[in-house]
Formats: sequence, C-alpha cells, structure tokens
Amino acid sequence: MSLFKYPEDRWPVVVAVGLTVLDVTMYVAVSSPWLLSAYWMIMVIPKGVLSAWNHHHQHVATFRSNALNRMLELSYALHTGITTNTWLLHHVLGHHQNFLDQEKDESRWKRADGRNMSVVEYTLNVAATAYPRAYRVGRRYPAHQRQFLIFGALTFALVAGLVAYRPFAGIMLFALPMVCSLLYTAWVTYDHHSGLDTDNHFEASYNNLNTLFNRLTGNLGYHTAHHYRQGVHWSKLPELHARIQHQIPARLYRKSTFHRALPGSFEPGRPRQTGNEAAS
Repeated sequence: MSLFKYPEDRWPVVVAVGLTVLDVTMYVAVSSPWLLSAYWMIMVIPKGVLSAWNHHHQHVATFRSNALNRMLELSYALHTGITTNTWLLHHVLGHHQNFLDQEKDESRWKRADGRNMSVVEYTLNVAATAYPRAYRVGRRYPAHQRQFLIFGALTFALVAGLVAYRPFAGIMLFALPMVCSLLYTAWVTYDHHSGLDTDNHFEASYNNLNTLFNRLTGNLGYHTAHHYRQGVHWSKLPELHARIQHQIPARLYRKSTFHRALPGSFEPGRPRQTGNEAAS
C-alpha cells in the first residue's frame, strides 16, 4: 500500500522536504551574513508558494500515517509559519464554515463598521490573528486543539533553540521566513473573496484558470469549486469546476496569471476553458 493517499502529492513533499534539508545545510555550513541574507531573499517567494501546499495538506492529509503527517507539518511550518492544525482550525473548520458571514469569518475582509479593509489592513489583521482565531475555533474541537498546542509549542521551541545557538542563521533561515510567509499568505488571500458580499456560494469567490498559476498553487485558482467541496483533493478540482462552472458568473474570473502583482490586472476576465473542461 502506498504511503500517499494521492500519488500527486509526491512532488510537493519532495520540494518541501528538500528545502528543509537545504535550510539545515545552510544553517550548519554557512556563516556569511551576506550569503544568508541573499538566500533568505531568494527563498521568500518559493516558501510563500509552499503555503498553498500546506493549505492542501490541512484539507486532505498527505500520508496514511499520522506520524509522517506530523513530520511533514514540521517541514511546512518552518517554511510557512503555519504549524500543525493551525489551518485545520482557522481555515478548514473556521473560514470555510463562515466565509459568507463577515461577522464570523476567520479571514474576514470587512471591518466591524461594515467597510472593506484595504489589502494592507487585511494582511496585517489576518496574519496577527491567525493563531488566536485558530485557538478559539479549537475550543469546539479539543482533540485538534490539543495537537495544535503541542506541536505548535514544539515547533517554536525548536526555532527558538536554533536562533539561540546561531542567532543570525536561525533568524534568516527559519524565524524570518516563517513570519514573511505568514504575511505573504494573508496578502495573496485578500482577492479570494474580498468585496463579494453575498449569500450565494457560487458568487462568493474569485477564480483564476491560468495554467501556470494553478500548477504553482495546486489548482487554488478553482476557488469556487474548492469552497463548494472543500474535502475534494486539489488534483480533482478542475473536474469539479467543470461540473459547476455554468453557475459561476463571468465577472468572477481573474484575467492575469498573478493578478495582485500586475498593474491593471484586477479587472476580471471571462472564463477560459481548457480542452478537458470544454469536453466535459
């Protein structure tokens, strides 16, 4: 029997674990502040992208073995700043249940006075409250909350030890990337739902069908489908999208590969069907 629930998860694991091995090698072998700083800058985006795969793992666990899942979560945590069960509580059991209600949504984009947050305000708010909100959701799920607390404490103790032993290397290779990736994750999620104040599930998410975007993020651009059936493995989202795309308004499709990074790319575009979708 395969260790993996889905064979498509092999490459994300190879990348995550490979980067962890590289980080540890740099920590042991490199002393130059310039090289460590350059490495941190080079890895900011790749480690941020890994947050999408950590997200997928929280929805559908990668391995059949709990022990292997916990070890993988440590690797992801050191890259993304999100420890075991943090996204399970905050995102899977929180945001996905409440994203249509801005008074309850753990990733809410509205202020208490009803006005929309700016992307900067949202980023800082979601990043700063990620752990407290995960803890609060965990009150309803004590077993998940217990693992969240235990493995979170172990992860942060490990990082504290690495920083204490070699301060600059520990900060540049582990502590700072965790903070940056958490902020990056919050920043890129702003456009998933912001401004879509609706009770209609099919009108509450933006979608991006660009091939490169979805290869890098594990089909996260099929966001309506992801919210429609959050337990569906990331590799199956294009098929699910093909079945429900007729219910998604054309205005909810983004037109560029990386719409937050490109000027003028906030304008939505009409859906572009792939060959498989057109044939469905």
